[in-house]
Amino acid sequence: MTGNLEDGERGGAAGPFLEVACDESGSDGENLTGGNTDVFAHAGVSLPVAAAAAAVREIRDRIRSPAEEYKANHLLREKHRAVLEWLLAPDGPVHGRARVHLMEKSFFVVDRTVGLLLDDPAAAVTLFRAGSRTFGEEGWRAFLETANRLLRVRHDGDPVDAFYGTVDVLRRNRPRTDAAQVLDRLAGTRARAVSYRAEFLAGPPLIPVLDPLLPAIVRTAAPWSGDGRPVRLVHDRQNMLTPDRIAWIEEAARRAGVGLAGLRLVVAREDARVQVADFLAGIARKIASDELNGRGDPALTALLRPYVDPASVWGDARSGALLAAPVAGRW
Repeated sequence: MTGNLEDGERGGAAGPFLEVACDESGSDGENLTGGNTDVFAHAGVSLPVAAAAAAVREIRDRIRSPAEEYKANHLLREKHRAVLEWLLAPDGPVHGRARVHLMEKSFFVVDRTVGLLLDDPAAAVTLFRAGSRTFGEEGWRAFLETANRLLRVRHDGDPVDAFYGTVDVLRRNRPRTDAAQVLDRLAGTRARAVSYRAEFLAGPPLIPVLDPLLPAIVRTAAPWSGDGRPVRLVHDRQNMLTPDRIAWIEEAARRAGVGLAGLRLVVAREDARVQVADFLAGIARKIASDELNGRGDPALTALLRPYVDPASVWGDARSGALLAAPVAGRW
């Protein structure tokens, strides 16, 4: 993968910075089971400013919408299919210069819940893949919703009782199944869940367990620093990205061996590189969601495939294979 090299502070590392512009699509905060989208996407684009500006101009010239600010939805309209294909094509402006990290939200909830309570990634995969088939759509939806409530920071009734009540009903209805065996183990973790919720009494945590943005940013930086060059991210402004959380991102990247040299916030409309990242994130989220729900467009899925981060957090085996995101990849 190639990218532009930008001169800047060295930060103790040899060679210039590689600057990568980022944006996201599908963020509903911690509301992962009742939000507007079922996929979260975070894109990183490494283009010179002039090349990104030229790509945005080309898109505007081809679409010719009077809108002041273009978004992914402009390119996703059927009448602009040719423009979308041009953007993603092997000879297009971003091929080899962009990556997108995908998160299947329902699996992210299961992964984080089982991770917190059992610390067993394999059990999360087992439960997720068998959950709907074993407990039915209604039962599985109840599990996802109560798990989401248990982990999110917001106080809403008694999420501990709601979660473990659902676990007990489901495991007794379908005993001795693979999914119920995972729930049997979860049933014995109430004390850990109570302790987790009790910590909120001191105030909301700096890093909410269920918010996908922060770990996605760390993961976005990872592929670009593989050759030892320090990476500096340029990201669209987000209320979530406070100075303390940016410091956490930088420390988490360091612990993961990612050469992240810093993160700078900008206004998206003032940086063409971030606009291109916004296009890619929105496009990727829609294509991935369509594939997840069995209405994928094979041509668009194939065009997206080279951009998908192999470590995307994805639990559905069928769509994961088509998107080339290894099933149950984890940050």
